[in-house]
Amino acid sequence: MIAKSIKGKSTAEIKIALEKSLTGGYKPTLAICYEPTVSISTKKINDTIEIKVADNGNGFPQNIVDKIFQPFFTTKPTGKGTGLGLSLSYDIVKAHDGEIKVESNEGEGSIFTIQLPVI
Repeated sequence: MIAKSIKGKSTAEIKIALEKSLTGGYKPTLAICYEPTVSISTKKINDTIEIKVADNGNGFPQNIVDKIFQPFFTTKPTGKGTGLGLSLSYDIVKAHDGEIKVESNEGEGSIFTIQLPVI
């Protein structure tokens, strides 16, 4: 039985994970073995500092990536998010003559890159 072979997971948790995988929530291997990871790296490139924040989450489809920095855009249910977090981040980075962008593929995680000039 699959539920007994996965330490610390109840039958209900496994059922939910498998249901999500069958309905496109995420891949079955991720549903059972997924461990969230966030990594941060920095690099100096000429007169620019580059900061990258990467995760191994579900990623975003292209239609979300296209709107992700717009004010009031949110992927959360109504009343659960203001949609200002990434918009404010964008404005702050731009105010410091920087750039912020996101690379994401659905099912593969995301990488946010911030580039700021060295003062």
